Amino acid sequence: MSSARADRLVSLVLLLRRHERLSATALARELEVSIRTVLRDIEALSTAGVPVYAERGRHGGFALLPGFRTELTGLNHDEALALVIAGSRRGAFGLGPALTSAMRKVVDALPGNNPATAARLLIEPEADLLARRPVTEEVPDAVLAEIRDAVLSGHKLRIYSEATGQAPKWRTVDPIGLVTARNQTYLLATRDGADRTYRLSRVRTAEKLEEPAQRPDRVDLDAAWRERSTRFRTGGDQVTVRLRLNPARREELLGTALAVRTEETAPDGRLLLTATFQDARHAEWALWQLATNAEALTPQWLRTALHNRATSIAARYEDSSGASPPA
Repeated sequence: MSSARADRLVSLVLLLRRHERLSATALARELEVSIRTVLRDIEALSTAGVPVYAERGRHGGFALLPGFRTELTGLNHDEALALVIAGSRRGAFGLGPALTSAMRKVVDALPGNNPATAARLLIEPEADLLARRPVTEEVPDAVLAEIRDAVLSGHKLRIYSEATGQAPKWRTVDPIGLVTARNQTYLLATRDGADRTYRLSRVRTAEKLEEPAQRPDRVDLDAAWRERSTRFRTGGDQVTVRLRLNPARREELLGTALAVRTEETAPDGRLLLTATFQDARHAEWALWQLATNAEALTPQWLRTALHNRATSIAARYEDSSGASPPA
């Protein structure tokens, strides 16, 4: 038997372990082979003693007898979990199919026989909550370990954290998952049924409680993160500004704006950006700091506000004759 087919057979078994029942069409799609190849592989597994059987009917498919389990020796829980986390990074240096197969084996080997455990951790999602430049954060190992344990075990979590402009206080939450984006780690949770997102660098102390968390058995963390990102960017009194910018001041704007949603280079070499700010006052302040290196194109009220501010400053420095002093 070729190594490619052997790997495919293992992947087939692990797919059935995770999904309980899959049609030949679904298996062919997952394994990127024909339905005929899937049927031959099923026959080979049955001949080899793997308890795979067919269920007829509209919702039928192939399944394994309950209790059948593959084993991956040589890995303890934390080692397997570390591989799952590493495997969630995008790119994989062109080894996507091999990485997918390996991750199926690792997830299957996680103690507790719960493949959904790995879905509680997400690294570098496509949707970036802030779209700011990366900032390295420091989270105490003890705090991170306690939060991670609560997330993976499904227990309520008590955290002592601070919010912007507020004093730290205790909160009891139901943890949903952990997301790392641009070198910052966030806890997605609910509190009294409402969605909450906490940056771990602002958590001073964490304590896993004995009470089980109130949360769905399974979660699409990527979708949850994307939804919260959209809500964060479009909620409240936030304003969106279209502006022209000197490229030399790009990093300064990224560090000030709430998010940069689009970016392109104009024919004159300057950048055309669509940026989001917390409110009108924040937008006016940020553009004023950039002086002549930035020009607000829209909205019109922001152009008017900046014009009025500049006019007021110029008027203050006029001499007694009404003429502006020489440059």
